[in-house]
Amino acid sequence: MPEGTLYLVPSPLGDTNPLLVMPAAALNTILKADYFIVESVRTARRLIASIPGHKTIAELHFQEMGKHADIDSAIKFLEHAANGNDIVLLSEAGSPCVADPGGIVVAAAHRMKLNVKPLAGPSSIIQALMASGFNGQQFTFAGYLPIDAGQRKDAIRRAEKLLLATGQTQIFIETPFRNNQIIDSLVETCQPSTMLCIASGIGSEEEKIVSRPLSWWKANKPPIGKVPAVFLLGKSLLAD
Repeated sequence: MPEGTLYLVPSPLGDTNPLLVMPAAALNTILKADYFIVESVRTARRLIASIPGHKTIAELHFQEMGKHADIDSAIKFLEHAANGNDIVLLSEAGSPCVADPGGIVVAAAHRMKLNVKPLAGPSSIIQALMASGFNGQQFTFAGYLPIDAGQRKDAIRRAEKLLLATGQTQIFIETPFRNNQIIDSLVETCQPSTMLCIASGIGSEEEKIVSRPLSWWKANKPPIGKVPAVFLLGKSLLAD
């Protein structure tokens, strides 16, 4: 019996019709699959139910792999692929395993010598980089900045130093309720001429992407509140 494949399927970033943002290959993979590893069964069921032609939800098999879920159970779930069934690893939002749970499941799949196939779809990090006007050839994704204000500013200083020395775009994300804190730290720490792109609400009706020097942001702090955002430090590709 041929082994199944572990498909890595990106999901919509916001409350958006999946038909508008998910490629046909991703939609078709979801429609054909019976086995799913997900962060939240409730969210996954809602997504699947929104895709025309889906199977009866009761027919499907789900294994949660959220923040507090049993990772060993998620890995054991891969045995379904070893028995010839395709499995879909679904993110709660965006691309699986990129600033997102799931990497350990993929590592286990490789150890089991299973086929692993990533599919194209929404990714707030890549979409923010695309829309920033900054260097897309060289970039660093630094993930979450430290919670401590002093450590956060130190991390920002190191990132700006690397940007100025190499031209590499520096990308951060943050828990939405700390958006204002990271903006304050960036404004207080970076040089006025350094460029900052704030990409908030990507993939939703609240989407707003603006690239300006830190000197501009200091006078125009955005009221993004708790909307998910990506922050990028960079250099404009236009000559001064």
